[in-house]
Amino acid sequence: MKFAHLSDCHIGGWHEYNLRDANLRSFKKAIEICIEEHVGFVIIAGDLFDNALPSIDILKETAKILRNLKDFDIPVYVIPGSHDFSASGKTMLDVLEHAGLIHNVMRFNENKLDFTIDRTGIKITGFYGKKGGLEASEYELLEKAHLEAEEGFKIFIFHSLIDELKPKHFELVKGMSINSLPKNFNYYAGGHPHFIFNLEYENYGLLSYPGPIFPNNFQELEDLRYGGFYIAEVNNKINLKHVKLNIIPTISYKINAENKTPKEVETEILNTIKDFDNKIITLRLEGCLKEGRTTDINFKYIAERLESSFCFLKNTNKLTTKDFAEIQTDCRDSAEIEESIIKEHIKQSEFNEDFIKNLINILDKEKGEGEKNSDFELRILKDCKSLINI
Repeated sequence: MKFAHLSDCHIGGWHEYNLRDANLRSFKKAIEICIEEHVGFVIIAGDLFDNALPSIDILKETAKILRNLKDFDIPVYVIPGSHDFSASGKTMLDVLEHAGLIHNVMRFNENKLDFTIDRTGIKITGFYGKKGGLEASEYELLEKAHLEAEEGFKIFIFHSLIDELKPKHFELVKGMSINSLPKNFNYYAGGHPHFIFNLEYENYGLLSYPGPIFPNNFQELEDLRYGGFYIAEVNNKINLKHVKLNIIPTISYKINAENKTPKEVETEILNTIKDFDNKIITLRLEGCLKEGRTTDINFKYIAERLESSFCFLKNTNKLTTKDFAEIQTDCRDSAEIEESIIKEHIKQSEFNEDFIKNLINILDKEKGEGEKNSDFELRILKDCKSLINI
């Protein structure tokens, strides 16, 4: 028996029309492969859409693709991800579920997370993801004993970054401990962090992240180049195969503009980017120009020269000019800075230094414990009137 594990589809996420189309085509291709591979069911571990209320056009196209699975009698089990989730409770996942195209497996019975049983006998449940990892505190309150004691082949779907599994470049990203997940499941279908990973973990089972269906930003286009998903084959153990979705080839370029003129950078770009027909091209520029401004590089002309590319994206965040003034950091403490500012401007004021310092001290007072806002404001006003002899 096989099943597919998808995640982070982010349909509708790109602003560029061509990339939004490529994202949708990747999702469509994934579903076609699932049908060709005769999977028993499909799991989507959160973020089917890029937001809780996608456009009608995006919803229609997604429903049409999911309809293909329904026509082949392949059920789809989902949980809301951090982008699908809405604090109001309104989400397009509900619309798709009412249409019979998906099944949200995050459901409760008498305040306990319940299982959805697939016709294969596999038991599936899961827990949503929230923006900023806010679901972590809810995991602590989740009753897990009945989930862990349940017999049979079990799958838990989650949409969270697990600290024990994250790679080095995710070290500073807040996650949650693996202890937050219920134990004794055979397969943990993860989503949320956009990296490809799987590991058999003691007392848990096989934990996996399939990565996004399609890169979701400039950096991911550089690093991943394309999306993918897992197909799991269940025999005596679970065998995973990662399926690549290389719909549109991506080629990334990096140009060092250090001590070069805008014209020299422009020429280097055009001489470097040769293979671009029907490809996604990313260009990252770094360094400090010898002269001129970054806008002196004729990107409009470059884009016209690369018109036959599928999409051309540039990143100039680290491109600077010598005209950019360096900000000097003042390392003195706040009291010294305050004293310096007062002395610097005192000659332009009709008030003396003592008066200004006394006024600052009055306005710096804090509200007392248990003091009402109105009483606090009256106290400050009274002290100010006393200072200026009103």
